Amino acid sequence: KCGSLENEELQQVVDLAHTSNAAFLDTAERYGSHMKTAFGLGYHETEELSAVLLDKAVAVHGQSERPAIIATKFTPTPWRTTVQSVVDACEASRQSLGVDQIDLYQIHMPDIVKPFRFLGQDETFDKVYWDGIAECYHRGLVKNVGVCNYGPTLLAQCQEHLDMRGVPLASNQIGYSLLGRHNGSQQTLDYCRDNGIDVLAFYPFAMGLLTGKYSTKNADTVAAASKLSGIEKSLRNSKKSRLEMTDLMRYAKGDGKDIPEGGITPLLSVMERVAEERQKTVAQVALNYIICKGAIPIPGVRSVAQLQDNLGAMGWRLTEDEVTMLELEADKLGFGFDGAGFKRTSEKFVGYGVEKFSLT
Repeated sequence: KCGSLENEELQQVVDLAHTSNAAFLDTAERYGSHMKTAFGLGYHETEELSAVLLDKAVAVHGQSERPAIIATKFTPTPWRTTVQSVVDACEASRQSLGVDQIDLYQIHMPDIVKPFRFLGQDETFDKVYWDGIAECYHRGLVKNVGVCNYGPTLLAQCQEHLDMRGVPLASNQIGYSLLGRHNGSQQTLDYCRDNGIDVLAFYPFAMGLLTGKYSTKNADTVAAASKLSGIEKSLRNSKKSRLEMTDLMRYAKGDGKDIPEGGITPLLSVMERVAEERQKTVAQVALNYIICKGAIPIPGVRSVAQLQDNLGAMGWRLTEDEVTMLELEADKLGFGFDGAGFKRTSEKFVGYGVEKFSLT
């Protein structure tokens, strides 16, 4: 698979990230194809691919001034109920990644996967998992530990628990964007900022909506004229399922029901104006907004053009007035981004069904 056209493109992306001193690889033991991950298969595939891509980049270009930061995740499952199960999973990830230590080892989500809840079997093992990542830290398998999809209540419990083991909680990864500050996301960011926990923001573009690729007013005309820039072509060629596209177009254009006609167009118009004044792209404005809010955006990247555009979000800051204006326009929409298809910001498709969690 590593010789496929897609992976050749990924190699170019990793090469550029590496030589730009901007390589942050966020993966997980359970990342892979939709079908495999939904039914608990394909463990460590993307970790192994990440290792191959990064090793090739180093072999060709040499070590960079800032070595790549590699983050991966432990997945809570019903059969993992001991500290040793966390240590074993960490060791497997470490070997898949080909590193002596994992830079950041995260718990992928709260312990919500309970296929036998209907039989009364719903005991949670969050504290066991906290002890597990603490053990990984003390054994030197990982440099830092973090969590994902935790709200303030669970964060406070986790941080207190880890403190008793002498382990700092480094990060919390949540869905956060200009369109994704509701459902506890902003409160969670505020809590993390007040308690020394870095926030890694996934879906910083709201799955592409905040790049303008689905609803920029002149997109159809530009596409028809085949005058798309490199970044626009790359954004338009991203892979989305039919269900995801249906939901994304509903956000982009509106459905006259839950989302007013016009969708996010009013917000994009303001973002485009800011971008033009700043001589930046809409996508760069979306990322810089998150940086200004004190979080670290972790956008997905499929092409060199996208990475180059993302890098342009660094080295400058929106003004407080611009941030306020963007938030006011987003709030006037009357809705937020909750995900698309089976990729949701507050629930996981886990094979037997959907399990929900909340940032409370």
